[in-house]
Amino acid sequence: MRRGEHAMQEPEISTTSNETHTKRKGPSKMAEGITLHRVDESNKSEEERIFYDPYAVHFVNPAILEYAAKYPEQAKAAVEQMERLFPGLGNSIRDRVRYFDDFVRAAVDEGLRQLVVLGAGYDTRAYRIEGLKGKVRVFEVDHPDTQSVKIEKVEEIFGSLPDHVIYVPVDFETDNFGEKLAAQGYDRSLKTLFLLEGLIMYISPEAIDETLSFIAKNSEKGSAILFDYYPESVVDGTCELEAGKNIRNYTKQQGEPLQFGIREGMVEAFLGERGFSGVQNVTAEEYRKMYFHGINKDREVCDLLFFAHAVIE
Repeated sequence: MRRGEHAMQEPEISTTSNETHTKRKGPSKMAEGITLHRVDESNKSEEERIFYDPYAVHFVNPAILEYAAKYPEQAKAAVEQMERLFPGLGNSIRDRVRYFDDFVRAAVDEGLRQLVVLGAGYDTRAYRIEGLKGKVRVFEVDHPDTQSVKIEKVEEIFGSLPDHVIYVPVDFETDNFGEKLAAQGYDRSLKTLFLLEGLIMYISPEAIDETLSFIAKNSEKGSAILFDYYPESVVDGTCELEAGKNIRNYTKQQGEPLQFGIREGMVEAFLGERGFSGVQNVTAEEYRKMYFHGINKDREVCDLLFFAHAVIE
């Protein structure tokens, strides 16, 4: 996640590792960048915005917002530069927020009992989506360096940590995610939704397989998984589109390189081989049509970011 509304986003899923994993220290830069998208979208008029996140602003360095307010022309130029490098990606990130929000709401209506947010970053769904508190246990799973910042901010906002949220510190590259989750009270007999927003692209193929294996083998029938991904070509550097090359280079420069992507047209087979069924792949054009119409009809998206969901039967 990046800076400003130009935050680069989280990248992709893959069958091939792109770079040797670099031990990251400190909270995720990507998480803050993605949060800036939520801040900017929430500041739009009710007619224009496609979602509203009143808490996002608390997870952004105040200096960034102060700079944008003091030097609006420079901030605008920075946003335009990001759009040139990653055309449509900012809008795809925002579509992703709305799509994932709607998916969670639908799951709650259908009897969801547990929500596991993997790579939670500064996700605020546990606090802003009605129907979760009192009905659904939410497990927020993330790197301890980012999660410690998240917990501090949540306490500042609400005065204490919400009873329905359980924080699970996990380094996906070195920790056993399943063991950590189970130790915190995850119940495999309850209908669960696993949310992986902007995560898969940043962890190794081995860690991805371990995570998906746990989900497939330790979830109640009817549980679901929802994630986003980039094509494998973006991750391994063979994508011919300039935007794809820029995404790969940018994430590497930020210290959070893309590591995993799914070959285009192969997500159904990829998930099927790992125990999932009912796979649905959502293209950029499909989610653009869902949310960008009327006043937003001219907002472009990035064809390189896909959404996918599947169930455990």
